[in-house]
Amino acid sequence: MRQLSPEEQRLAAADLNACSEKLANGSRTFLAASRLLPRRVRDPAIALYAFCREADDIIDIGGATAGNLALLKDRLDAIYRNAPYASSTDRAFSFVVHRFDIPRTLPDALIEGFAWDADGRRYETFADVLAYSTRVAGSVGAMMALLMGTRDRAQLARACDLGIAMQLSNIARDVGEDARAGRIYLPLVWMRQAGLDPDDWLADPQASPEIAEIVERLLEAADSLYRRAARGISALPVDCRTGIFAAAYLYGEIGNEVRRNGHNSISQRAIVPAKRKIELAAKAALSASLSLTQTPVIIPDRVREAAYLLDAVHPHAIEPVSPAWWNLPARTARIIEMFERLELREREAQIARLSGTQAQSSSRAEA
Repeated sequence: MRQLSPEEQRLAAADLNACSEKLANGSRTFLAASRLLPRRVRDPAIALYAFCREADDIIDIGGATAGNLALLKDRLDAIYRNAPYASSTDRAFSFVVHRFDIPRTLPDALIEGFAWDADGRRYETFADVLAYSTRVAGSVGAMMALLMGTRDRAQLARACDLGIAMQLSNIARDVGEDARAGRIYLPLVWMRQAGLDPDDWLADPQASPEIAEIVERLLEAADSLYRRAARGISALPVDCRTGIFAAAYLYGEIGNEVRRNGHNSISQRAIVPAKRKIELAAKAALSASLSLTQTPVIIPDRVREAAYLLDAVHPHAIEPVSPAWWNLPARTARIIEMFERLELREREAQIARLSGTQAQSSSRAEA
């Protein structure tokens, strides 16, 4: 890789600082979580997430209009030409894209998922839910794996598994919250099979044995993906393993909390207790330690809907790194707890913002 000149290094550092400031104003969740990663991964991840955050805001607030989608396409075109817009976010992301050889298919997939959200798309089958989860979460898992220096197809499949599993956990946890925002992410065919009319239920979302059964089916699918993902985490660079194990265990535990609540994610929100977070952090550190003496089991399985992301990534030599040792469990637990608190605040703010936008649209329509 070409060495940067002192002026290029100064500009790159300034762009990264600007990305961090933008995230601090609206995505403190990510900044807290990023502390679990070594700096060599954390810095490019900040640039990646800053661009994704801006793209999400453009679609979330402005809508999936032809103009907004064209704007994002033009920005990505410029980034992939290595001639980014005069924006700290675009310059920083362009550097990451070319440094880690991130295929255009991956950020395109994420933006497509954002557009599906803005369109209020519903998902008829579980395969459709997997297609959505692949875009909004599997793509991020694949990009993060690239930042960690992993390009093996089986390893990338495990990264997609983890992202998709986390998204399924989120869907299971947020059934009621999403419904009150007018959204359904549950497979509609599952609802009909359970004797529920999706539109009728959305008009008056209530907990029921039928919804509980559907939520459990989602959690069982997520559990299977978490088990597969664990095979890949053990093959990550040593200094990345504790943080990724911790994320997997925490999100997996969200599903267990949903179960403890009787699968009622309509009137309750599953929250992992602080004591349990500490236990999960210790478990993550232990898993990372044990993985040093274990030979990772490589399995070829992948989510069919994510196969196109794997096809887009080609092997490419990444400069070797000298990883540091894993984080201490207590520090990991504190950061996880901060992550969860900030995530809740940001989600509430997003819902309030969306409600305000919808109210303004209704007022204009009435006028």
